Amino acid sequence: MLAAMRPLLALIPGLLAACSDPPQACSTALFGVPNAMTGLTAAQCGPSCACDGLDWEAPVYTPDDVAALRAWVLDDPPALLTDDPYARTPPPAPTDGFCAVVRDPVTAGHYRLQTFADRAAAEAAGAVPTHAGPCGLCSTLTDLAVYIETPDLTAPVRACGIKYPSGPAADHQQCLRDLGFTEACAQIWYFNTVHTREQCLTPCFITINDPYHLPDGSLNDCLKCDEEKSGPVFKAIAGRTRRNTGVPSAMCRPCSEVEPLVHRY
Repeated sequence: MLAAMRPLLALIPGLLAACSDPPQACSTALFGVPNAMTGLTAAQCGPSCACDGLDWEAPVYTPDDVAALRAWVLDDPPALLTDDPYARTPPPAPTDGFCAVVRDPVTAGHYRLQTFADRAAAEAAGAVPTHAGPCGLCSTLTDLAVYIETPDLTAPVRACGIKYPSGPAADHQQCLRDLGFTEACAQIWYFNTVHTREQCLTPCFITINDPYHLPDGSLNDCLKCDEEKSGPVFKAIAGRTRRNTGVPSAMCRPCSEVEPLVHRY
């Protein structure tokens, strides 16, 4: 009997060691979907993350999935901006909360957005988590459809800024709405673009045709400037970003910043 058990006994130290292994650290590969402007290879950036014990790959959404998102009706759209949020005292960076879709129990296809304490609280209430952080101007399912449908928003958003370098604001915002954004979301993208132009004109002019990333995976000087100078206010007002939504883009991000979500409502 003992002889028969020896092979099993020999496995025990390895099994115990595996049980005591620390959680898996985030992979060095970035999260995104590289294109010709990304400047990174598929080995450096891809639509999956192995992080803190989670091995997750972003779903591939079809045109029917995108159309289904746009078919939903938001019953409580956010109020439009009445001033430039970059001219105010900077809002605090969103760190807590989770934005979720609360489906109308009576009217099919209607929903509202609500910020819960965390993802677990949203799910316990029967809501569908849609992005990490509080809800904002771009938290709607219509704006989610834009993020999914257009993995590279840098080029079309930049084109709107180049077309309307000094306004009028309404035409610039309409250019953004033509990309599919809701009116409120187009507003914060507009103010973000204007602020970045004011703060980052030189690095953005120099790198206008450069890849989004340097060979080491860091952002080029223009996008880095935008991230530092305009990013905090944009995140606080917009609510939804690609990374806190789990949607890969042509600008690759560290897996530690990505919220794994599947958008089936």
